[in-house]
Amino acid sequence: MAEKTVKKSKSVAKKVTDQIKKDNERGARENIIEELFYDFNRSKVQIFWVNFQRGIFFGIGSVLGGALIIAITVMILSRIDLPGVLGDFIQQILDSLNARKA
Repeated sequence: MAEKTVKKSKSVAKKVTDQIKKDNERGARENIIEELFYDFNRSKVQIFWVNFQRGIFFGIGSVLGGALIIAITVMILSRIDLPGVLGDFIQQILDSLNARKA
């Protein structure tokens, strides 16, 4: 009976020790990340300014990218004889429908 109690207390002690190690490692990682963040960004004004610039450039890039995609799409569609192709297709559908009615 005493052996079971000793084994249980050893397993509990091991679990507690493992949990403490994990918590220490997690805390050390968080401290390192926080130190790196504050090394690169020393003031809140600098952080706000960098984020503002990122937002401006993201917005400009999105607008330019969208305009480029629309321009390329319009150029490709203008080179294809889309009305002729669609018109012929629709005419075939109408002809087949009229032929079935008659």
